[in-house]
Amino acid sequence: MKNNQRGIHEMYAENPVTADELIWGRKVDPLTRRGFLKNSGLVAMSAALGASIPFAHLMPGGLIPAALAQSGEGFTIPGKEGLIILNDRPVNAETPAHLLDDEVTPGKYLFVRNNGTPPVTTNIDPDAWALEIAGESAARPLTLTIAELKEKFEHHTYQLQLECGGNGRREFVPPAAGNQWSVGAVGCPEWTGVRLRDVLEEVGIKDDAVYVAYYGADTHASGDPTKVPISRGVPMHKALEDEALIAWAMNGEDIPPMNGYPLRLVISGWPGSVAGKWLKKLVVRNIVHDGPKMTGTSYRVPCKPVAPGSVVPDNEMCIIESMPVKSLVTFPRSGIEHALGEALAVRGHAWAGDNAVGAMHVSIDFGATWQEADLKAPRNRYAWQRWNARLEFPETGYYEIWARATDDVGRSQPMVLPGWNPKGYLNNACHRIAVQVI
Repeated sequence: MKNNQRGIHEMYAENPVTADELIWGRKVDPLTRRGFLKNSGLVAMSAALGASIPFAHLMPGGLIPAALAQSGEGFTIPGKEGLIILNDRPVNAETPAHLLDDEVTPGKYLFVRNNGTPPVTTNIDPDAWALEIAGESAARPLTLTIAELKEKFEHHTYQLQLECGGNGRREFVPPAAGNQWSVGAVGCPEWTGVRLRDVLEEVGIKDDAVYVAYYGADTHASGDPTKVPISRGVPMHKALEDEALIAWAMNGEDIPPMNGYPLRLVISGWPGSVAGKWLKKLVVRNIVHDGPKMTGTSYRVPCKPVAPGSVVPDNEMCIIESMPVKSLVTFPRSGIEHALGEALAVRGHAWAGDNAVGAMHVSIDFGATWQEADLKAPRNRYAWQRWNARLEFPETGYYEIWARATDDVGRSQPMVLPGWNPKGYLNNACHRIAVQVI
């Protein structure tokens, strides 16, 4: 399966005039390079650059903006450090495992997953940002600003893990379409906001309510204002959990722009796509939500195991709910050299969707034997759990350290890839790093 998404560098290299039209909606005269950005294109370019463009009317056509052409490895994302850019239309970037070593993920290291073009949020008044709550099963639809949310409802702070449903996709064989995440589409910052439940109760939930879904302020990558890039949701029982937040802060500061500033949902334990960014509207539904990325094969896996490479009909695909048990080695960095005779301190994180992690083990002999690691309790439900171990090596040579978590109902990570699925979701195979003992 081929990933048909193309990045901005590839498109400009192929045909800069066509790229201008496809990406920004700007029609350019190929001889004079004259052309003007229309409103939607100007908004899209401003969002990509992270700022308004005072002299946009003077910008020549057919040139990739300099801020997006800094190197062959891609462009930088404002407020982020060390992330690996997988795609730049839309922007998606993951964090190398060794940069996820903090117990609370810093904003600069939280991965970026976009389905469309983020809104321009520079120079806005965040307190005036309005959230509409409606839907056929909302008894008293209303609109609340962030200032009103802060005033009317109790504030809550939790450390909550978010993980892309496709994290680990690049390991599937045959390949699955989509961003080829390795292990870094995950993070566990601290979030502050109000409980989604409290806001829904203020609106009133009708007896026939079964789902809550979101709409964000991002726009479709095509530039078509009639299209919605993503609108997903969760069943009522998930929406009403204590830890489901409408959040305006991350780690005590404004949420980073690429992670949803000024307002987003944070619903942990399920694919990160249920936690909508740039939150503008919530709908209480009397049916399973049918917005973009909720139907077909999006965030779904075969209801029953299938052979690799199988074509699975849409009606045999089931919506992903709780994510599987998983872990990371965050220290040391893969590829280090270590002196024989010295114990090696190893650490990382583990998490398990709606469950807790019950045990953590590491191996230096490709899973033939396992050593139990020390495992800390989570700070709160849905926070990842810190683990530590000390390893000794019997002789010099090449080793791999494998990490395997087991959840509190006895389900462990597989040592190799789990069941194949067409979209490459839910890979929770053991994370492994390389160590050369000298």
